[in-house]
Amino acid sequence: MKKLSVKSFVTIGMLSSLSFILMLIKFPIPPFPPYLTVDFSDIPAIIAALMFGPIAAILVELFKNILDYFISSSATGIPIGHMANFLAGILFVLPTYYVFKVVKAKWGLLISLIVGTLFMAIFMSILNYFVLLPAYIVLLGWDPMSNEALRKMVVASILPFNVVKGIIITIVFLLLYSRLGSRLNKNMTVKNV
Repeated sequence: MKKLSVKSFVTIGMLSSLSFILMLIKFPIPPFPPYLTVDFSDIPAIIAALMFGPIAAILVELFKNILDYFISSSATGIPIGHMANFLAGILFVLPTYYVFKVVKAKWGLLISLIVGTLFMAIFMSILNYFVLLPAYIVLLGWDPMSNEALRKMVVASILPFNVVKGIIITIVFLLLYSRLGSRLNKNMTVKNV
């Protein structure tokens, strides 16, 4: 990671603000449950990772969720959804960064985004099964679910939703990168061939 200058911190702040704004623009994808929504707030975190390294991406993910929690609060009073969003972002962006750092070919960014998508989908499924959904059941007073019902929900909804979300973000980021690639390449910690 580059040593972060004042300019870097200002850029991270701007990317965090942009990420927060993008987080407000979310939409569901039929046929998934309406509480599962897609937003493009991970794109500024990917840019931060490519420009300044993994710590910058973590800061962007953290700041956007803190801002969103203070603005919109949480149905439970505890920011479970924000923690889930933070974890999903980290599980998507960090593998993308580290794979791209190793695979420095022209197609490396696509491969790294696919790996990030699969990493996020698998680990968010595990976290939803063991931690997040049980927490929502307790805190929101949802009807208790058997382990089998939880497993079916994760396999039928959470896992495919995160794959679709990752694919959508990948496509949008690659389109954006095709327009801004030369500017990003000047500042990237990971240089593409």
